[in-house]
Amino acid sequence: MSTPAVKIAGAPISWGVCEVPNWGHQMGPERVLREMAELGLGATEFGPLGFLPVEPADRAAVLAAHGMEAVGGFFPIVMHQADFDPLPAVLKELESYAASGAKTLVLSAETGLVGYDTKRPDLDEAGWDVFFKNLDRIQQAAAAQGVKAVLHPHVGTMVETKADVMAVLEGSNIDFCLDTGHMIIGGTDPVEFAAKYANRVAHSHLKDVNLAVADRVQSGEITYYQGILEGMYVPLGTGDVDVRSIVRNLISSGFDGWFVLEQDNVITAEPGEGAGPFAEAKQSVEFIRAVAKELAEEQ
Repeated sequence: MSTPAVKIAGAPISWGVCEVPNWGHQMGPERVLREMAELGLGATEFGPLGFLPVEPADRAAVLAAHGMEAVGGFFPIVMHQADFDPLPAVLKELESYAASGAKTLVLSAETGLVGYDTKRPDLDEAGWDVFFKNLDRIQQAAAAQGVKAVLHPHVGTMVETKADVMAVLEGSNIDFCLDTGHMIIGGTDPVEFAAKYANRVAHSHLKDVNLAVADRVQSGEITYYQGILEGMYVPLGTGDVDVRSIVRNLISSGFDGWFVLEQDNVITAEPGEGAGPFAEAKQSVEFIRAVAKELAEEQ
């Protein structure tokens, strides 16, 4: 049997490009997109505001110049505050989707505070109600433009813990971006989630994790940022997460979304050619393709 087609995309944060202030050296789009293309990745998420041109037509032109398809991207926005309407910002972002053909809006439930290491507020029943109503509004607005909105559980956001994830599963019909690293740190088993709730997974961010470091982040001993500096995320297949089972479960369930290489990374200087993020991403791409081939050979 032929190897099932898997769609693998890049994410600029795997090259250290992040929206958080003082995150480290920020590589430019020319090199990041070139290296993605050299890895055989035909698609990328947008990355943080400012990485690609803000104007929709300009953004689409840059991607086209590198032969890259636009997946969509990570979009942090406050959705739980009654006095803040997230929809205008979402509609503005969707203009870029229309111009570039991107189809997946990856929502992150911002706390309204700066960074991912600040203690988040607690949601009461009224806060959850506002949150779910805004999720519904954003889903509908995205769908009207042919875009799929998904929710990304993420450290330091309003949807972080296993209890948060279960609340969203029960209180909303939104599908998820399964992020292996952030789920583990938040207390959700991503292998179990991929097996039990594959029908609610429409997008994925694949990370492998050094759990010894992740446990220190989870306990509060070190910050999320410090965990990344200390090697919390490693190339797929070299860490403690059973990424093989996650990929197999999703493929077997008929998942036709993107496997996005989204390994949060911090770099301090421009790496040499073929080194740094490129070398790690290459290992991860080869791992996903090997798992897809392995699954096909069993069938």
